[in-house]
Amino acid sequence: MTEGHAPFRVGTETYQTWYKVVGDLGAGGRPMVCVHGGGGMTHHYMLPHKELNSRLGVPVIFYDQLGNGESTRIPDAPKEFWKAELWVDELENLVKHLGISDDFDLLGHSWGGMLSGQFTATRAPAGLKNLIIADSPASVPLLQASTDTILKQNPEVAAIIQKHTEAGTFADPGYLAATQVLHKKHFCTIDPMPEDLMTSALSIMKDPTVFSAMVGPSSYNLVGNLVGWSIIDKLHNITCPVLLLSSPHDAVQPFAIIPWFQNINKVKWVELYNSSHMPMFEEPERYFQVIVDFLTRESPNAPLVTK
Repeated sequence: MTEGHAPFRVGTETYQTWYKVVGDLGAGGRPMVCVHGGGGMTHHYMLPHKELNSRLGVPVIFYDQLGNGESTRIPDAPKEFWKAELWVDELENLVKHLGISDDFDLLGHSWGGMLSGQFTATRAPAGLKNLIIADSPASVPLLQASTDTILKQNPEVAAIIQKHTEAGTFADPGYLAATQVLHKKHFCTIDPMPEDLMTSALSIMKDPTVFSAMVGPSSYNLVGNLVGWSIIDKLHNITCPVLLLSSPHDAVQPFAIIPWFQNINKVKWVELYNSSHMPMFEEPERYFQVIVDFLTRESPNAPLVTK
């Protein structure tokens, strides 16, 4: 296992992207780059993906996106600095820095899947062999619609959240208790929350810079820089095989996944019925088996679509 920093230049400034490699990049296995969600979270909750090194012998790469965790923090950056394109540039830079541009796989979860999809659709990385998108909406309007669906299913909780949203009292114990009710049903059903996931979740509370800029003060009312984000009109540009993972219990409802499935040529979609938003913790055996089966399929370039 090795750790390091990749210099990342933005304008006239050079920042540092922290990364960790589990396994040996020189051993011959195709590297898997894991992209965490948030925004504003850290790599910690993605660490269960070390399982791919254990099962397949491939190096697995984790990193903290700029503004988070061990990468450079920029608390005084203006809100407009934090845009999706920034992290697309960072991901491209990291892949080049590690010397894996010619041959790698990519796995993005939640916001990380959105970022990975944008990277793949807009940068056309020639060396990307497989893309895995887990629990990620194809657009933020669809994510907001998903959130609204969950709120309608929980009207008493929704009323409390709405009251505090209108008042701007997001630190109120009543608001926090109401959100916890939904988190335990649609974010992670394991109680208590796994330690690595807790570490990542608390990172937003410790430094809300990125989350506030991208999402806003609340994940139930999206007003940040991502508010109009969509990759739907660019999905036809994705030519590598894609695995979609989702759950009907997730706050990212299946209808928010459909555009990925409809607009990508080589795609397989698997629903995990015993999970919500964190299948790597809630349903690890099936989650990793589905991923391993996808990566080790007999015909890597055969069409996967089952529309």
